[in-house]
Amino acid sequence: MLLEATLRASDHRMTRPRRVVWDVLNSTGRHLSAAEIVDAVHELDPGINSSSVYRTLGLFADLDLVRESRLTDEASTWEVAHPDDVIHLVCSLCGATTHHATDAVDALRTQLGAGSDFHAAGIDVRVTGTCSNCITRLHD
Repeated sequence: MLLEATLRASDHRMTRPRRVVWDVLNSTGRHLSAAEIVDAVHELDPGINSSSVYRTLGLFADLDLVRESRLTDEASTWEVAHPDDVIHLVCSLCGATTHHATDAVDALRTQLGAGSDFHAAGIDVRVTGTCSNCITRLHD
């Protein structure tokens, strides 16, 4: 299992809070704020301390298991890590976020590296607009 192997390889133990946070992130299939993760964790195990959830998110981010994204001007959101070749399409009306796979991110990485002394370690692209559901509702 990815989580256990990654934790073991970095000399960390599998704990109940880590397992529950991982399960929450994997079961939703969407971006969650830290507060939403804390609430979901507390639904599964009320005994898990909120600070344990925040520490777990930090550890998972350090281990590249999760990504923190700033999809709105408000709170960051968290999701299971994915390759950089995905851009986030964020609906300005409902906040729905869709992953869109594209080679444009690789082209950006190449362009950033060409003729400069900068290497992009990670690229997190956010595009805002209106999703098809909201467009349909606006026209109804």
